[in-house]
Amino acid sequence: MSDPIGGIIAFALKNFTLTFMIIGIVVALIVIAVQRPGKHGVYAALLNWFLFFAIGITYIFNGIMHTAFGDMSAASIGWENNGFQAEVGFASIGVGIVGILAFPRRMPYSLKFAALVGPACFLWGAAGTHIIDIITTGNLAPNNAGLILYTDIFTPVIGFVLWGLALASRERSGDRPAPAAQADAAAA
Repeated sequence: MSDPIGGIIAFALKNFTLTFMIIGIVVALIVIAVQRPGKHGVYAALLNWFLFFAIGITYIFNGIMHTAFGDMSAASIGWENNGFQAEVGFASIGVGIVGILAFPRRMPYSLKFAALVGPACFLWGAAGTHIIDIITTGNLAPNNAGLILYTDIFTPVIGFVLWGLALASRERSGDRPAPAAQADAAAA
């Protein structure tokens, strides 16, 4: 490739789910290095920045791509744009907004969990659809059989693991949940 910087940028944009996840991890590691929190703070920082970037920014970006650039998005999956692009796009924007709303440290773990459930249903369903498409039609388009397939499977796993680690470490550390979290517990 004659333009390595352009190649890196193209790879990052084509694989935006991985790109934003890595950015979230890097930002969390910087925050952890600066703040030097305890074990709970480490897991909480990783979870919160995961929610902001791997869910929030990723799905808002995905929504823009599927609404404003629906034909291009459909072609990258190896499908025709038949209107599903706009529906996926608007749903993705909603998922992204919930990810950003769940990001602040003060937000209850129930909201953080809910911010992971929607994307998990979408991503695991998408992964299943892509696998069926690969098997039945041989569609090996980059956004059907490429890196996106793996992030569809593993992004929810990473999110749920971070959520579980952060919640368990909070309970072991004796940190008091935010008032909204106490109300969630009382309502349950």
